[in-house]
Amino acid sequence: MESVTKSINVNVPVRVAYDQWTQFEEFPKFMEGVEEVRQLDDKRLHWRAKIGGKEAEWNATITEQVPDRRIAWSSTDGAPNDGVVAFRSLGADSTEVTLQMGYEPQGATEKIGNSLGMVDRQIEGDLRRFKEFIEQRGFPTGGWRGTVEEHP
Repeated sequence: MESVTKSINVNVPVRVAYDQWTQFEEFPKFMEGVEEVRQLDDKRLHWRAKIGGKEAEWNATITEQVPDRRIAWSSTDGAPNDGVVAFRSLGADSTEVTLQMGYEPQGATEKIGNSLGMVDRQIEGDLRRFKEFIEQRGFPTGGWRGTVEEHP
């Protein structure tokens, strides 16, 4: 499995950054290639995206969620992927958002794209668009303050 970790500082309080990230159905507004995310319940998400020009769909489960700290997930079908997004307060109006993702490139096109650094650049772009999205708004489109605990 391949892995990538990227961080960005956003000029909003940690609660604002975290609350916006819990609005999974808003992801297509700042994540390239993501066409739809449907939240099925507190823990399950259905994703639809274009990856390397091909339609892909998969389900994911939120394995851990701690308000203002972290959200971890793992795919349950489709191309294997998992990861965590962590939030660290840098002061009253600044937050570091770190996204770590593991993924398994599928097929020749994705493997070539991966070797050329396409995933790294896409995640950097997604974080940059998230920064622009939330800083422009100044407040989240919603928020979920529940906790999901990881169970072995």
